[in-house]
Amino acid sequence: MQLEKGDSLSKGHISELWDFIYINVTQNNLRELKEIWVQWEDETKQLFYYNYGDLPYLLDVKVDEHLFRALAQFWNSAYSCFTFGEVDLVPTIEEYTALLRCPMIQVDKVYSKAVNIPTFVKKLMNILAMIHPDTKKRVNVFALSIYGLIIFPRALGYIDEAVTDLFDQLDKRVTPVPEILAETFKSLSTCRSTGEGRFIGCAQLLLVLFHSHFWEVDKVSYPVFSENYSLLKEVAATPRRDNITMEKWMAIIQNLKDGDVEWKAHWMVPEEILYRCGNFDWVPLLGIWGAVGYAALLVLKQYRSRQFIPATQGLAQSEFSYKYDGYKKSIREVTNAWKQIHRMKKLAVGPMVTSEYNEWWNKRVNDNIPRLREEDA
Repeated sequence: MQLEKGDSLSKGHISELWDFIYINVTQNNLRELKEIWVQWEDETKQLFYYNYGDLPYLLDVKVDEHLFRALAQFWNSAYSCFTFGEVDLVPTIEEYTALLRCPMIQVDKVYSKAVNIPTFVKKLMNILAMIHPDTKKRVNVFALSIYGLIIFPRALGYIDEAVTDLFDQLDKRVTPVPEILAETFKSLSTCRSTGEGRFIGCAQLLLVLFHSHFWEVDKVSYPVFSENYSLLKEVAATPRRDNITMEKWMAIIQNLKDGDVEWKAHWMVPEEILYRCGNFDWVPLLGIWGAVGYAALLVLKQYRSRQFIPATQGLAQSEFSYKYDGYKKSIREVTNAWKQIHRMKKLAVGPMVTSEYNEWWNKRVNDNIPRLREEDA
């Protein structure tokens, strides 16, 4: 397939990315939100869980800035994935959906930025649900605060209006997962290409995924899937060292071996894998500020399936911003593609990878092997 359609990197490609990036992971102060949540009675909390899933646990997931800065050095913009030593890994739609554990989500009903956007007041009235009791209003406003201050923290101390546009559609049971992934990937790629910047995705979710896969590094084994198990709750309650330097983390990550990874996340049981939409050979993701794509077939090992070489031609160019003139046409193309999703059954046959995959992986132009500066060594 790849011989026919091509690779994301052309032959003779020369990387123009920075060897080292300075990424800012400054977070909003969540003290007041935590105080509000603690004061709520159990009935209100259960209403929140039912409507918005496990989001409140994000309040207690500590962001290790040293680890996050180290992770960012290994982001490969051309393939929309991390490459750690011998390991390709990326957060997937299935994993983030399992993390959020929201029964109201319809995984195939995705957000699409409206062409005729309602006024801010109209969106706010919908969010507040004026015809509902005060409890529902409190739950909605609290959830909006989490989305604006933790999941999409573009402006510290403020909730961006684009967040309200997405949130206005959540009541229609759309899934927020593609948007969360899109802004995570876009922010990492932007910082990677400019050599610096502030991360405006959800750092908490990304770190939870890292810890759950690299159990040999953390020496923590997560329990087998059960209907009531919450990985976010587990991670939020697990004490972790935060005195490991970024340089130490980079050395650990760069030397990761296949055996250091818990490939199949025991806290989830995916029956099928979403791997392409419409005519795209990958999964296009519409965010709230722009779009990007990721190739789920690139990380089949995360599903304990046999890894082969996916077609990735055009993946690196699939990112676009809602600021450019032709974005409305591009949004329509992606939205129509999502109406024709393709899934594959999770298969585990033979060795984890094909010999062709190993050969391709070793020859691949690796944009994201960072070199420690002399003063950091």
